[in-house]
Amino acid sequence: MAKKEKVATTKEKEEYQYSFANDTAGKAAQTQASRALAEPANTGDWLEAEDYAGQLAVDVFQTKDDIIIKSTIAGVKPEDIDISINNDMITLRGKRERDHQVTDEDYYYRECYWGGFSRSIILPCDVKVDKIQASMKNGVLSVVLPKATKVSKVTVVRVKEE
Repeated sequence: MAKKEKVATTKEKEEYQYSFANDTAGKAAQTQASRALAEPANTGDWLEAEDYAGQLAVDVFQTKDDIIIKSTIAGVKPEDIDISINNDMITLRGKRERDHQVTDEDYYYRECYWGGFSRSIILPCDVKVDKIQASMKNGVLSVVLPKATKVSKVTVVRVKEE
């Protein structure tokens, strides 16, 4: 016969939560969490590294005729974005420049990424490289890559009986 597990009642759960919040470990955890939230944000050295390139979030989808890439790149001028294609991969690169200087001690939150960014995407099909178009509207980059229509010549080989 299988051993039946005891399921805690709502009252038992409330009593446990209350006892945790009032015991020494619970108070220490609450104090530590409060202290961490009160301290200035520290993002570490990775945001300051010269060779670090942030990765763009992208949407890649298709229509009947095109592959379309969309990415939010607010704060970057269109002329500061480099788009290159090599074989079956497209790479989007740029740099988001900070327009103000703030000391680490003056930050409450530091979540925005400033500096170089890059994203390489393997294309799901061949595209017409000479027909690629890119535009920027309201901080959203749109890259339209027309699909290449492959005209494949079918070769039929007859098998001879020997």
